[in-house]
Amino acid sequence: MGITLEQAQKAVQAAKEKAQELNLKMNIAVVDAGANLTAFARMDGAWLGSIDIAIRKARTSRFFDMPTGDLGQASQPGGSLYNIEHSNGGLITFPGGIPIKNSNGDVVGAIGVSGSTVENDHAVAEAGMKAAL
Repeated sequence: MGITLEQAQKAVQAAKEKAQELNLKMNIAVVDAGANLTAFARMDGAWLGSIDIAIRKARTSRFFDMPTGDLGQASQPGGSLYNIEHSNGGLITFPGGIPIKNSNGDVVGAIGVSGSTVENDHAVAEAGMKAAL
């Protein structure tokens, strides 16, 4: 079973709270097991260009069931997945996207966050991921 709307909204709320704690303005996206957008929030003043990035981070994380930063490591020049970011209509391969797993370890969705440094994006996404289930 995939993530429910209620769970996705919990993830968005927790991510938003973490962003506020860090004094950041973020775009936060949660996708279900099929990589379909389930919940989204654009905090007041968050960059318009980060809307698409947050959604793509969530989708990328779900497509490959790994954090986007891990995929980015494998997609560097000379890496086994070099240029993978050009597949699937465009992927994001830097930190800020994290799979959401249930208690059995099954991926039920993913969260993607954009609007600051990749370190902050990852921290905010992690807060959302932990609150989802």
